[in-house]
Amino acid sequence: MKYSKYSVVIIGSGIAGLYAALKLEQQMKLSDGILLITKSKLGESNSRYAQGGMVAVLKENKFDTTESHISDTIKAGAGLSEFNTVKFISEHSDTIVKDLLNFGVEFDRDKDNNLCFTKEAAHSVNRILHCGGDATGRMIEQALTQKVSANENIDIYEQTIAIELLVNSKRECKGLIVFNDLTEEYETIYSSAVILATGGLGQLYKYTTNPAVATGDGIALAYNAGAVLQDLEFIQFHPTALAIDGGENRFLISEAVRGEGAKLVDSDGIEFMYKYHENKELAPRDIVTRANYNEMLEKKLDHVYLNATCISAEKLAERFPNISRICSENNIDIAHDFIPVAPAAHYSMGGVKTELNGKTSIVGLYAIGEVASTGLHGGNRLASNSILECVVCAYEVANYLKDIEIKTPKQIDQDLKRVVDKYSKELLMDNIDIESLKHELQEIMWRGVGILRDEKGLISALEDIKNLSKKFPRSTKCLNKEEYEFKNMLQVARLIINSALQRKESRGAHYRLDYTNTLETAEHSLITKNEGELSFVK
Repeated sequence: MKYSKYSVVIIGSGIAGLYAALKLEQQMKLSDGILLITKSKLGESNSRYAQGGMVAVLKENKFDTTESHISDTIKAGAGLSEFNTVKFISEHSDTIVKDLLNFGVEFDRDKDNNLCFTKEAAHSVNRILHCGGDATGRMIEQALTQKVSANENIDIYEQTIAIELLVNSKRECKGLIVFNDLTEEYETIYSSAVILATGGLGQLYKYTTNPAVATGDGIALAYNAGAVLQDLEFIQFHPTALAIDGGENRFLISEAVRGEGAKLVDSDGIEFMYKYHENKELAPRDIVTRANYNEMLEKKLDHVYLNATCISAEKLAERFPNISRICSENNIDIAHDFIPVAPAAHYSMGGVKTELNGKTSIVGLYAIGEVASTGLHGGNRLASNSILECVVCAYEVANYLKDIEIKTPKQIDQDLKRVVDKYSKELLMDNIDIESLKHELQEIMWRGVGILRDEKGLISALEDIKNLSKKFPRSTKCLNKEEYEFKNMLQVARLIINSALQRKESRGAHYRLDYTNTLETAEHSLITKNEGELSFVK
């Protein structure tokens, strides 16, 4: 077992983790430095797959106001968005965009060098910035990755997964244990400031837009450490993923395509969104998703279609170069052909309950980005609010930490020593076919905990997950990264199902066939681990 110490440890190398590392290094002199951990290669995360853009309420956009953005966000959030959180994030978007420009992020501009704004579903005005047409997440991440890689004050661990947080008897986080998948070595890292920026959990579902790394690790870490989690039942299913299986995930057809005028149609080219919402294709995501899913169920189809032929070929090529390319590689000319699309798991509105500065219920543990639940998204995320939340909260956690004294722990209590010792013991373990178990879990979640839910299906899914757990005889130590990921997936699946059973109403992305009404009072669902057992917080 190796041992090391850092002033701040950041777990995750998406936009939130990268930006937090840069802001911390820019503002603080940390005696033991900053460590950024990624379980894959630097930059491989959910962030890079975000196509549409990033919300920005900028002073130069005369058509927009923070009041308008706040109203749109709260309306989309189905009554669960926290007003003060929404207001803060909206009001700080102008400052953050200007700061990102200083870090080398290049948002698209028009011929007069003005920033380009586009519109997406449930937004009342054009306020979405984008990069490279439809490669916003990737372009922002690349710019930040270059800065982090070049910064000698930020250490980087690649191919390393965090497997347990070290939380003492006073509910203080004092570090973590990691596993390097290449060397198969464990390391105990002492730190009094650990930031979870681990992203989402889409890989729990059979169909998802998320990459292979999105296995809910941060939620499992936080839950096992005793942190309070919030609103885990709210999983956003994107209505338009390319309905062609490409391995671990499905390619996203950005909502911005509908924002530019594309229409959803059936196999005969007949539009159907008028039946579901007055805003048709630009209705909130949960409504469009259920509309697509309903059309598929009624007509026994595997997909519906997106008709973008009403948009000029020149504009499609300029605005959506990556979508055009991927579709072309699958023999689809989006200027002339319908695009086959179907819903897929996309984003988790719930996560580790945090304040805007990333503080969780455990001292010294912070969470930012998709793994966190700040109250911004409520029950249904407004398009392109996610990257904005990532950067605003990364900025705020750095601001908070620069004003407090961070002392790296010199020793840990006996309870934590026993945790560390578990990973020092040699265990005789047989190989497990993780890939088949993972596919089984994804089928269970898609079938019983998907777009439409009911008590019978949820209870059945929970029982199936319990039976699946029996095929995975690992309680603590695992053989490799894939086993640790699957252990996390099992844990998070149980948490989502229990939260979904608890919410006996339909609200936002959580739709219950047996409780179709929305309750008058909107309440968050809170879960924590109490004396080793799952407990709902009142």
